[in-house]
Amino acid sequence: MIAFQYNKTSLQHLEKQLKMRVRTLPIIKSKESALRMEVKRCKEEMEKHDEAYAAQLETYRTLFALWNEFDPELVKTGELIIEDKKVAGVLVPELKNASFIVAPFSLFNSPKWFADGIELLKEMAMTDIRRELLNRKLWLLENARKKTTQKVNLFEKVQIPGYQDAIRKIKRFMEDEENLSKSSQKILKSLLEQREEVTA
Repeated sequence: MIAFQYNKTSLQHLEKQLKMRVRTLPIIKSKESALRMEVKRCKEEMEKHDEAYAAQLETYRTLFALWNEFDPELVKTGELIIEDKKVAGVLVPELKNASFIVAPFSLFNSPKWFADGIELLKEMAMTDIRRELLNRKLWLLENARKKTTQKVNLFEKVQIPGYQDAIRKIKRFMEDEENLSKSSQKILKSLLEQREEVTA
């Protein structure tokens, strides 16, 4: 419900508020549309990462019996460089670089597949890191999209019609007041004319 008074100042204030919302609405709608597209793109990217991870996991499982020989301390995640990037006006994390620390091991005393195993673990770790960041990005984009949709609905369904209704009420009131004033002036004028005729 929009608070207003039946006067010109209130009318001007409401007209200014209405104009601002009408001008802003297309901008908010285009932001909502951009966010919707980014959410869709992010979900598609997550599906690709899930498929890649499933394929990597399958490779891991085929070597499952051999992993007992593998020393899990051989590979560790090193430095992760994550930067914030603006996507449709929302700051989201993006992986710039990731490094891994591979402990030295003897190529002669270790099984031949160790080098491939290390590469597989690195790939799985990268896929997992990217998926975590995508998850965060999706959450941030979804949140922004929901808020933007709420704002669009607030403007379209509540505020703009509310301001239009309030402006209509004030204008009607002021017209009625003006008509009443004109009518009372006519009555007063006719009474004065009658008095002048009687005294003449």
